[in-house]
Amino acid sequence: MTSAPDPRTRPAPADTTTTASPTASPAAGPAPSPAAIGRRLSVVADQTTDSPAPAGCNSSSPRTDVLGEASRPRKAAVAKAGAELRGEVLLTLAQLRLATPRQLKALLLPHQQDTDHVRRALRNLLESPALVGRTNRAQQSYWHCTPAGLAEAAASGELAPTTGRTTGKRIAASRTGLREHGLALVDTVIAFHQAQLADHADWRVEVPHPTPAGNLLPDGVVLLADGSSAFVEIDRTMSYARLIAKLERYDAYRGAPVAGRGNAARPPRSHWQENYAGPSLERPFPPVLFVFAPARRRADPDTREAAFHERAGRVGSVGYRLTVATTTLALLMEHGAGRSVWRVVGNHRGEERRTLAALPKAR
Repeated sequence: MTSAPDPRTRPAPADTTTTASPTASPAAGPAPSPAAIGRRLSVVADQTTDSPAPAGCNSSSPRTDVLGEASRPRKAAVAKAGAELRGEVLLTLAQLRLATPRQLKALLLPHQQDTDHVRRALRNLLESPALVGRTNRAQQSYWHCTPAGLAEAAASGELAPTTGRTTGKRIAASRTGLREHGLALVDTVIAFHQAQLADHADWRVEVPHPTPAGNLLPDGVVLLADGSSAFVEIDRTMSYARLIAKLERYDAYRGAPVAGRGNAARPPRSHWQENYAGPSLERPFPPVLFVFAPARRRADPDTREAAFHERAGRVGSVGYRLTVATTTLALLMEHGAGRSVWRVVGNHRGEERRTLAALPKAR
C-alpha cells in the first residue's frame, strides 16, 4: 500500500558541504513554510552569462565549502540574482510539473512588470545539459523539467519525497486537455499564493492516498498558512458521475481503518489522521475544494458548478463527514482565494459564498 508523505515534513537544515535529505520530525505547531526556511539545490551550473555574481555563488567552483549557485533562500524580492532565480524556477517546475513564463513570474517575481527575468532563467536552464524543456503551441511556451532537471531538483532535498514524480513533458505536449488541466491547477496555486493562504512551495500534486477501495489521487494537496491542509480538485471535462465517485473515494479515505497497533502514549491512527490531523488529533478532516475551469465544448463553469451542487448534495457524507466547497477559476483569479468565493455543498442558503476560513469543519 502506497503511503503519502506527511505534508508537514520539512527538509532538515543543510550545511555548506552537503545537501541534507528531508527528515520528519514531530512539531507542536504548524511547520514554517519553505519560504521561510529557504530552498536549496545541490548544483545549477552557470551555463550562460547572466549578470556578475557575488563571490562564492558559482556552483561550478571546485571548492566544497561554496553553496550551490541556486542555494539561496526564497524571498519575494523585486529582483533576484540569476543563480537564485534559476534554482527557484527549476524547483517550481519540478513541483508543479509545468508552467508558463507568466505563471512563473506571478509566483517568483510578482512585482516585475514583464517576464524577461524568468525567460532568461529558462533559457539558461535550457542550455546543455538541459534541465528544462519546452513545448510551443499557438505562440505560447509551456515549460517542464527534463529527467536531468528533475533529478537535480530531487537530489537537493527541497522537494517532498513524492513517489512517481514525472517531468511534465507528456502533459505539456498533450492534445487531450491535460495541459489545460495542469495550467488551471497552477493558476489555483497562484491564487492561494497571492492571497498569502499558502506558499506555492507547500503544494503537492497527485500524491496517492490509500483507501480500502484503492488509491485516492487528489489533483493537489495544500498545506495552508494556519497549519491545516486542504484537498484541491480541478474540473474541466470530468463527468458528474466521476466527480461523485471521487467524492465517495474521499469518504472511503476518511473512513479507512487505523493502521498499526499504537501504544500507551499514542493510540493507533488512520492514514489521514497521521498526515493531516495534527499531533493531538485536533484538526478535522481537510476540506475538499473543487475549482471549475473552462473547457471547449463543455458547459460554462458556473453551470457545471451548479449542477455539481445538485448531485453532490445527495451524497450522505457531504456536510457531515466531508466538507466540500466549490468555486470557479474565474472567481478565484478575479477576487482571490482568500475572499468570499467558496460555495459550500449542502449549504441551504442559496448562492451564499464564504471565505476559506469560514467554511464549516467536518465532524
